[in-house]
Amino acid sequence: MLKKLFLLTTLFSLFNLPALVASPSCGHAYVANEGSGNVSVIDTASEMVIATVTVGTQPFAVAITPDGTKAYVTNSMDGTVSVIDTASEMVIATIMVGSTPRGVAITPDGTKAYVTNLGSGTVSVISTASEMVIATVTVGTSPQGVAITPDGSKAYVANEGSNNVSVIDTGSEMVIATVTVGNVPTGVAITPDGTKAYVTNVGSNNVSVIDTGSEMVIATVTVGTNPIGVAITPDGTKAYITNAGNGNVSVISTASEMVIATVMVGTTPQGVAITPDGTKAYVTNLGSDNVSVISTASEMVIATIMVGNSPQGVAVGPCPAQGGFRRGKERKAPKAGLHPHRAPVRTHKHKGKK
Repeated sequence: MLKKLFLLTTLFSLFNLPALVASPSCGHAYVANEGSGNVSVIDTASEMVIATVTVGTQPFAVAITPDGTKAYVTNSMDGTVSVIDTASEMVIATIMVGSTPRGVAITPDGTKAYVTNLGSGTVSVISTASEMVIATVTVGTSPQGVAITPDGSKAYVANEGSNNVSVIDTGSEMVIATVTVGNVPTGVAITPDGTKAYVTNVGSNNVSVIDTGSEMVIATVTVGTNPIGVAITPDGTKAYITNAGNGNVSVISTASEMVIATVMVGTTPQGVAITPDGTKAYVTNLGSDNVSVISTASEMVIATIMVGNSPQGVAVGPCPAQGGFRRGKERKAPKAGLHPHRAPVRTHKHKGKK
């Protein structure tokens, strides 16, 4: 390893190339544990929890900046977003947003974070430089998932209560289109080429595929019961859908828009994230307090990792294009116990509706 590092450093010096710097979160998966008020940090090489970070009340979703230095966690009960420094694994800022924040996505340039507020029907736009809300956008009823196009020009917001998707222009911070989808849309993900958005519809047990050019639904794919989370592989060939009602994951071919595999995971799967190299999918299981790791080659579970209580969202840290060097020892935060002020049991857990 030292010889490899020396050779790479020499090459960068000789040819005046930019240094290959590994992001602090490279090789790490961040899991928001709704029931225990913390975030589990998983080393994706060893498949072990290496740190636990205490955040706000009922953390729901997590997103990592493109440079891998910060993780943004929505805390649905206290209306805040916790910002974690991924080098120290400590919370460095807490930002007030709207009522019941749920989804979060960060622009490709890393300058803004978009947070959906289910209780107030809005999206809070956070400047990642100042850690302050710089805009509030009114969308549909009970917004949940959010995803941003690869060019950073548009944000897609799934509105559970109005059965549609709001499309926000990130330049003007205004809604420029509204797309009707299935019943109780929850999750949304966009293909790497930016041409399609995949939306999970909890109430109709299917996935709506939106053409981002025409802002129209071009396909509807039937999956399992109560589909929640969605993630697309880096090469854009497959979409992974968590089915909360079946305890499995549907794998969709983005070419044929058909389910090509079904993978059994834990109880009440929710969030899903793919590693930067596309080899593994991490699935949070709300009902069994663990994470299933799926090999995207074999479509089989290759590891199961115990995390905190009621895990929800998950995000995997970015890595340099040609790999990189992960940092060593992690600094752990104290693990929090189960928070006494749990919200009423969400029908989302069993029925897929709020």
